[in-house]
Amino acid sequence: MLVFSTSDKGGTGRSVTSCNLAYRLCVSGRNVAYVDFDFGSPTAGALFEISAVERGTAHQDGLHSYLLGETGVATRIDVRTASDRPALRRLGPRAGKLVLYPGDEGGAEFLTAENAVVTRCAELLLALEQEFKVVLVDLSAGRSVALELVLKATAMPQLRSFTARWLIFHRWTRQHILAASGLVHGPHGLTQAGKECGHDPLELLESVRYVRTAVPNPTPAAPGGVGRPAQAAWLMEQNAALKRLASANQLGASSLLGETPMEPVLQWREQVIMDMDVDAKIANPATTAAYTELARRLLDAATWERF
Repeated sequence: MLVFSTSDKGGTGRSVTSCNLAYRLCVSGRNVAYVDFDFGSPTAGALFEISAVERGTAHQDGLHSYLLGETGVATRIDVRTASDRPALRRLGPRAGKLVLYPGDEGGAEFLTAENAVVTRCAELLLALEQEFKVVLVDLSAGRSVALELVLKATAMPQLRSFTARWLIFHRWTRQHILAASGLVHGPHGLTQAGKECGHDPLELLESVRYVRTAVPNPTPAAPGGVGRPAQAAWLMEQNAALKRLASANQLGASSLLGETPMEPVLQWREQVIMDMDVDAKIANPATTAAYTELARRLLDAATWERF
């Protein structure tokens, strides 16, 4: 399965949620490849706490170099071996593989999705899809060349038969809801760009689900909630208004993969949230539960039925 993570704006929690999703899939026994196509900021290594590639690989053998044809093989890093975090190195025999494909340090956004780059992208995705249960590709935000690149690659004959999913990340605010809707349905958005690349717009739209991130809890005395009744009432009213706005912009419940709660740990430090963080009373149980549910729904065929 090919899974493409994108968002219209930065700061949506796309990368940190995608890393946590990859981790949850790994601990459930799936082999996962995490492909860092956030070309302008290839920092997935920092999220997995691999200091050697926290800003990408410095050896001109990352994804930038591979896609440009400057190296024949893209660097791959076994997260369970290379992470500086001891707990990530002790996942146990039931966990699957978790492999990071980093970008190049200092790499920049591609200016155009040239045919040679598209071909190499398709070859990479084909090889990864055959090796891993889930290939999670973290794209640059917005209507980027990375988005165009994977749309063109997945429209090629060798990839058409494979399952592809699109996860659109947005925060639970009016601005982010409108931006996420525009990324999919607006001018030069996912469906229009996909059609121009050779995709069926309806089939492409059916492969899209949304992930709401850092959703506050307006319930008084609840974990992550608020303490003042007047404030709670106002927040609940705003939450209802946002639900109406999301539904009106085709981001309603039927197209939702799931949501993640506000997590204090992630406000201070973007990282993988592990069960040990909850056991130590550092992270909230609702956060790991949300990531586990996202992983389950991603693989559940019922999640992707026509809506």
